[in-house]
Amino acid sequence: MELIRGLHNLRPEHRGCVLSIGNYDGVHRGHQALLDCLRAQAGRLGLPATVLVFEPTPREYFSQAEVPPRVLTLRDKLAALAEHGVRRVVIARFDGRLAGLSGEEFVRRVIVAGLGARAVVVGDDFRFGARRSGDFALLRTLGGECGYVAEQLGTLAVQGDRCSSTALRGLLAEARLDEAAQLLGRRYSIRGPVRHGLKLGRQLDMPTANIALRRLPPLPLGVYAVRARIDGAARDWFGVASLGVRPTLGLSRCLLETHLFGEPGDIYGRLLQVEFQRYLRPELRFDSLDALKQQMHRDADEARADVARQPGHESPSVPLSQ
Repeated sequence: MELIRGLHNLRPEHRGCVLSIGNYDGVHRGHQALLDCLRAQAGRLGLPATVLVFEPTPREYFSQAEVPPRVLTLRDKLAALAEHGVRRVVIARFDGRLAGLSGEEFVRRVIVAGLGARAVVVGDDFRFGARRSGDFALLRTLGGECGYVAEQLGTLAVQGDRCSSTALRGLLAEARLDEAAQLLGRRYSIRGPVRHGLKLGRQLDMPTANIALRRLPPLPLGVYAVRARIDGAARDWFGVASLGVRPTLGLSRCLLETHLFGEPGDIYGRLLQVEFQRYLRPELRFDSLDALKQQMHRDADEARADVARQPGHESPSVPLSQ
């Protein structure tokens, strides 16, 4: 997948595409339906399936004080878009200049002049331009003049409820992981490179693979039974993970610390994807490292028992094949 960072980096060879525009936070089943349509249109026209996203998101730009957490990091969003057949992603910096464009200006400057879109596929809640003044009616009207086809998809319902990023955040905030998986079409996960930490896990007989998080995730801080994938490895691993700021140590930066059952070897610098299976408990502050160690081992035992209950898995301490 080709990644273009900034509208200023668009080149003549990037003109001509089938385009979708949005935050795509979660790349949930509603988004996936849009991407199916996008790929089908792109195939008919022989053009690259292209998605335009914004950094920061418009909501983050206008409401910097309080914004909901992102379902996916930018890394995970790009990976999910690639997995669903997107050929090109354009990341537009959302700033005062872009926010000030009227709906018509946005179409003419970005969609037509910048990207040369031949077809545009959007959801039923799509709005654009200054003060969200542009809607699908304007997009379709300008398409007739500017030479592109506009298509709008209706809402996807999952078990009678609208599939949306807002609904997904609500489920994740309550650690309702099975229900969130129904909206996502997969288990919720976080991925990132494994970084060196304080090596405290080794002192507590539970070495961890650490992923530093720039933003607070949508999940409650706490301990989870997890399944993990190491980039390039042929096997998956079960484990137990702590998602939090480590209050016992008096720290504040959010970290995902995963103890893998088995011996994965040296994985520093490798990409680790941690898939959340079950919420075990909230993050707690302990009076001593010994009390923390005892609880960590109880958490690991509970996670192992959770794995043992899954059909078809005889040993929770052995890495699993895909």
